[in-house]
Amino acid sequence: DEKVIFRDGKLLTLDEVFRSLHLTGYDLSIDTLDMHAHKDTFHRFDKFNLKYNPIGESRLREIFLKTNNYIKGTYLADITKQVIFDLENSKYQNCEYRISVYGRSLDEWDKLASWVIDNKVISHNVRWLVQIPRLYDIYKKTGIVQSFQDICKNLFQPLFEVTKNPQSHPKLHVFLQRVIGFDSVDDESKVDRRFHRKYPKPSLWEAPQNPPYSYYLYYLYSNVASLNQWRAKRGFNTLVLRPHCGEAGDPEHLVSAYLLAHGISHGILLRKVPFVQYLYYLDQVGIAMSPLSNNALFLTYDKNPFPRYFKRGLNVSLSTDDPLQFSYTREPLIEEYSVAAQIYKLSNVDMCELARNSVLQSGWEAQIKKHWIGKDFDKSGVEGNDVVRTNVPDIRINYRYDTLSTELELVNHFANFKRTIEEK
Repeated sequence: DEKVIFRDGKLLTLDEVFRSLHLTGYDLSIDTLDMHAHKDTFHRFDKFNLKYNPIGESRLREIFLKTNNYIKGTYLADITKQVIFDLENSKYQNCEYRISVYGRSLDEWDKLASWVIDNKVISHNVRWLVQIPRLYDIYKKTGIVQSFQDICKNLFQPLFEVTKNPQSHPKLHVFLQRVIGFDSVDDESKVDRRFHRKYPKPSLWEAPQNPPYSYYLYYLYSNVASLNQWRAKRGFNTLVLRPHCGEAGDPEHLVSAYLLAHGISHGILLRKVPFVQYLYYLDQVGIAMSPLSNNALFLTYDKNPFPRYFKRGLNVSLSTDDPLQFSYTREPLIEEYSVAAQIYKLSNVDMCELARNSVLQSGWEAQIKKHWIGKDFDKSGVEGNDVVRTNVPDIRINYRYDTLSTELELVNHFANFKRTIEEK
């Protein structure tokens, strides 16, 4: 009988919502919810997005899966706490959950922080990555924003304010201590159309077209970099940029992320641009890969480049992506590892190295990483490997380190050789 949504000019209770859908609680099942990605979503990101609607109904998505709704996200908080309870019972898994800030208004951050703090959605096993959907064109069309500058202002002004004076947004200050960075998300397969010879600054981007991926990423990076300088000086935690990148679309996305991001998710398009893949290898840019997710959306499991990246020595890890849509068990990360182990014939050492990589790539605090993989984890080569904790033999770490060192020496040698010839 609780009032849960304002629709068609009136407040509806949950009972009235379900009656309008001709459903009772007893009708609900995995099949009727219909939220699993399947063959119809392959290369169809639009159909994949619709799968977020329980039973295909956007009103249920708003009631159960939003933090900012009529009931202030109460149901989502209850569900999330159940998931966190399972996570804490498993003991040996830590998660970086994504949660969205859209850049539509200045009070989004405060509302999100209130949702987390007031509902006590806090756990020692959870840190948050804030994902920024690239939806400027939709907000412009509906009159929510006038220029791209409005989105930048809505995203970052509250963060600068709370860094200057934590008392200005007390709940946000507490929430940010559990936030590790930013993600950038949307359908990468959308074509980045170039309407300008030289891109205008955000205050002048008033066109109805969405800015390209590289434009979004640059202004996320530049704002985060400035914010981090200030937060570091004030003794606060800093934030990283770890976008979804290289799942589909233009390879230019991968170049932008190489220049600007701390790490990326997916990266399967690196298989088509070997020279960029080589750069990711040389700098050991973290790539969190999700073959089960790719299998339902863009690339079948047998064609996934994950095993080739791993053998070549790229800094890859296995990660879940939308586990409620792609997984079938209550242990989605174990599912990801076990399927990869069976299909790609991974050894126990391979699995342990991937787990170690995932800790290194994560945004967790240094003392937590020391607990899991050793007190010298940030040192290079075998010095940074605690075999007792990582279960990765020194010979494997030494092989990776020697191979990378040789490649870097070759690059430096030929760079200096070219410079000498130019001077002559």
